[in-house]
Amino acid sequence: MLRAVMHLIHRELLMALRQRSDILNPLWFFLIVITLFPLGIGPEPKLLARIAPGIIWVAALLAAMLSLERLFRDDFGDGALEQMMLMPHPLGLLALAKVIAHWLLTGLPLLLISPLLAILLSLDMNTYLAVVATLALGTPVLSLLGAVGVALTVGLRKGGVLLSLLILPLYIPVLIFATSAIDAAGMSLPYGGQLAILAAMLVGALTLTPLAVSAALRVSLN
Repeated sequence: MLRAVMHLIHRELLMALRQRSDILNPLWFFLIVITLFPLGIGPEPKLLARIAPGIIWVAALLAAMLSLERLFRDDFGDGALEQMMLMPHPLGLLALAKVIAHWLLTGLPLLLISPLLAILLSLDMNTYLAVVATLALGTPVLSLLGAVGVALTVGLRKGGVLLSLLILPLYIPVLIFATSAIDAAGMSLPYGGQLAILAAMLVGALTLTPLAVSAALRVSLN
């Protein structure tokens, strides 16, 4: 079973490397949005540091949504999704493997470019560490929750708008606690409580979303 999961993750990464625009587009979008704010409102460090939590997480949320639609789209088009349902392994576990691959391609790059965010938005070290922690805990939750919406709309020709309506309300708690943690770090206040809530969301999403994605895929394909 573990070998099947690793094989599926490896397959997803290889397919993404052949279509590099699917990886680069969300990353470029994230960087462009972050860069536009210092250009638009001026380079004043205090102002940038004050609005940094909202900028970072709204941009991360929108960048995650850009890449979500292709999570099951290609497999649905070529029939691989039906083959996954017929495999002896649990469908939820295979869907989790695809979500992990999606996070490695979209969430992990955001962590890797986080030092650039600290420079662009004039963040101090404590705030920068809070940004890294919230992105590490929050972006997997975005991928997991988004997978449920994608599974429900995979059979629709124009499901992008419906997908946004389904998953945006689910993203709001992540946005609230992540921005609150960064804001508290900027004011030198403890933010362990917010990180604990994000970690609890991640554990809950890892536990429940594979079951929800599996059920949603069976509904969408039947």
